[in-house]
Amino acid sequence: MTQLTIAKAITSGLRQAMEKDPKVVLMGEDIGKLGGVFRVTEGLQKDFGEDRVMDTPLAEAGIVGTAIGMALRGYRPVVEIQFDGFVYPAFDHIVSQVAKMRARSLGTITLPMVIRIPVGGGIGAVEHHSESNEAYFAHTAGLRVVAVSNAQDAYWGIQQAIETDDPVIFYEPKRRYWDKGDIDESGPSHGLYDAAVVREGSLCTLAAYGPMVKTCMQAAQAAAEEGTELEVIDLRSLSPLDLDTVVASVEKTGRLVVVHEASTFLGLGAEIAAAVTQRAFYHLEAPVLRVGGYNLPYPPSRLEEEFLPDLDRVLDAVDRSLKF
Repeated sequence: MTQLTIAKAITSGLRQAMEKDPKVVLMGEDIGKLGGVFRVTEGLQKDFGEDRVMDTPLAEAGIVGTAIGMALRGYRPVVEIQFDGFVYPAFDHIVSQVAKMRARSLGTITLPMVIRIPVGGGIGAVEHHSESNEAYFAHTAGLRVVAVSNAQDAYWGIQQAIETDDPVIFYEPKRRYWDKGDIDESGPSHGLYDAAVVREGSLCTLAAYGPMVKTCMQAAQAAAEEGTELEVIDLRSLSPLDLDTVVASVEKTGRLVVVHEASTFLGLGAEIAAAVTQRAFYHLEAPVLRVGGYNLPYPPSRLEEEFLPDLDRVLDAVDRSLKF
């Protein structure tokens, strides 16, 4: 076992992938000499050279467009989008080319590329630095979308994503970058697209991903101190969704609260609520509830703690579910 922060776990995972396959290349703004604004790629350009760890211009469309060409020529590019809100200039490339190439070619062409996106709020940043835009990409057929929440999944998940022949959107919870965790170097705990039950419980299921998994674990601990045992599921993959794990939990607990930072309006929680209601209707003791951000642009940093779901909002939803 090795203990690393989530940020350094990704660094180590990238290093392992680059040592294993010389076709793995990294691209992004300030990822070389600086090591990225969160220092996730720190030291990699020094060890692998400027031909494999490339500082790019401030042009997301150009970065992703270049990565598409490199993937078509047999490379496995890993693109860093510096902040979640910076991905939009590359949106057309991602949804029109990256996601569609395999289907357009009837499976003869693949685009094995990873787009790393630090996601979410909680760091006191300015506009366009704290967005949760996962629903756009999870809604786009042809993209795999993964959201890690801990060091173990970060270390192995980035390696699994790089080895995937389909394009992967890889979300990293920026306010959790400095959280430490154990890494089992013998192998990953789960498949890349499998959800994980990270806390057993009996009265209500909390389903979350990325930065909200820690919040739900804290809520479950607080509830346990009052005698309420909550089960917590880390969804891990947003597309595809491992609904079997969620449904199995709901069949046991009879209740489900879905938690994410993004707005609840047309968010991932809405899809999960609909799917679970269809598949586990006769097991539900209460409606599926959602806790998320408000349907507003992300607020200035002084107000973000009022915007982001916290322990109290999660527990309030649990209380409402238990009253049905």
